[in-house]
Amino acid sequence: MELKKNPKANVGRNSSLYFAIGLALMLFLTNFAINYKTYDKSTTDIGVVSMDQELEEEIPITNQLQTPPPPPPPPAAPEVIEIVKDEVEVVETVIQSTESNQEQKIVKVEAVKVAPQVEEDVEVPFAVIENVPVFPGCESGNNDAKKACMSQKIQDFVNKKFNTELASELGLSGRQRINVIFKIDKTGAVTGIRARAPHPGLEKEAERVINMLPKMQPGKQRGKPVTVPYSLPIVFVVQE
Repeated sequence: MELKKNPKANVGRNSSLYFAIGLALMLFLTNFAINYKTYDKSTTDIGVVSMDQELEEEIPITNQLQTPPPPPPPPAAPEVIEIVKDEVEVVETVIQSTESNQEQKIVKVEAVKVAPQVEEDVEVPFAVIENVPVFPGCESGNNDAKKACMSQKIQDFVNKKFNTELASELGLSGRQRINVIFKIDKTGAVTGIRARAPHPGLEKEAERVINMLPKMQPGKQRGKPVTVPYSLPIVFVVQE
């Protein structure tokens, strides 16, 4: 026996119609809820402002202090005229003339001693000095040639006298750099030696070698001897 469905019992045949009706109803209710407004029915009595009333300002009464007038000035003292009898003799002071005549002898004036003028110790950098200090053996050539000769002579002197084995004895290795600064004074002597190195032993060795530099001809600026500072880097490599 076959079962047959009743077409009236099919609940899904009008589902799209029901969905459209429900959607429209929900949109209507949502719109109504959003646009729904309420108003307060109670009113507040704020009163009536009367502009006819004048504002009365109370002005405080102050007592004005009356200052007494200043006292009158004291009366002027009467002038007293003292009469002096003309009996005292007045001695006149005679001013003698300081001009000399031919009869007077002129006393010899001692020579005025002038304190010796102290010359300032002017320092001129090695790069801009007019006449550089002259190292022995660098007398020929112009100023630039003397500069180059002096630098080369000092470098050769330091390379010959410096004890490079000292670094290995001090436990140092690799590349070592010593910065030395000294001055060549007005007499050509080396002064003011300062050294900076990784080890105090290297600093003492650099100062010892620079002290051995020979005396030079001093540098000149505008024809006058001046002090010239000089900077010398000493670089060497310790062989391991």
